[in-house]
Amino acid sequence: MMNRLLPLLLLTATPALAADGDRLPDHGTRLDIVATGEVQRTPDIATIGAGVVTQANEAGKAMAANADRMAATVAALRKAGVADRDIQTSQVSLQPQYRYGDNQPPVLTGYQVANRVTVRLRDLKNAGRVLDALVAAGANQIDGPTFGVDKPESALDEARTQAIATARARAELYAKAAGLKVVRIARISESGQMESPIRPMAMAAMRNKAADTPVEAGEQSLSVTVSVSFELGQ
Repeated sequence: MMNRLLPLLLLTATPALAADGDRLPDHGTRLDIVATGEVQRTPDIATIGAGVVTQANEAGKAMAANADRMAATVAALRKAGVADRDIQTSQVSLQPQYRYGDNQPPVLTGYQVANRVTVRLRDLKNAGRVLDALVAAGANQIDGPTFGVDKPESALDEARTQAIATARARAELYAKAAGLKVVRIARISESGQMESPIRPMAMAAMRNKAADTPVEAGEQSLSVTVSVSFELGQ
C-alpha cells in the first residue's frame, strides 16, 4: 500500500516537474529532487562606474567643460593600465536646470551634463590606485565595485557535479526510507546559476600603499540548482 501512495504524494509536492517529465513504467515510483551545488572562488575581475558631472549657464559651455574633464578621466584609466576594451561609455546626458518658487514659473538657471563610463578592472591589486587616479583626474561620480569571476565555467561544472551528488544521496535516503532502491535517473534539468559575495576576506596585496583607497575583493559563491527525477523500484 505504501508503494502505491508514495508516487501520488511526490507528484503532488512538485507538480511542475511531474507535468513535463519522462513517463515511468506503471510499476515504477517517481521521486523528484531539487538540489544545489555551491563552490567558492576568489574574484579576479571588478566593474566600477565612473563619471563626470558639470554645470554651466550655457549648454555648450557645460558640454565643453565636461568633455575636458572626461577626456582626462579616460586618460587616467589608460595610464593606470586599463585597456580600451574595458572602458565603455554608458551614459551621456544634457539636462536644463531650473529654479522653482512658490506661485512662480520655473526659471532656467543653466545646464548640467553627465558622462559616465563602465570600467572593468582585471588587475585587482591596483583597484584602489585606479579609483584614486579617477578622482585626481576629475571624476566626481564613482560607484562600485562589483566583483566577479572572469571565467566561471570550471567552477560552475564543479557545482553541477556537487548538485547531482547531493540529489542522488537524497534519493538514496528517500528510497531506503520507503523500502525501495534507486533504479535510474529519468530526467535532469538545470534551473539556475547564481553568483553572490560571501565571507569578506581581506587581500593584503591591495594595501601596499597607504595612499590607495582600500578595496576588499572577498570571496565569491557560485551555485547551480538542478532538478532530478529518479525512478525507484524494488
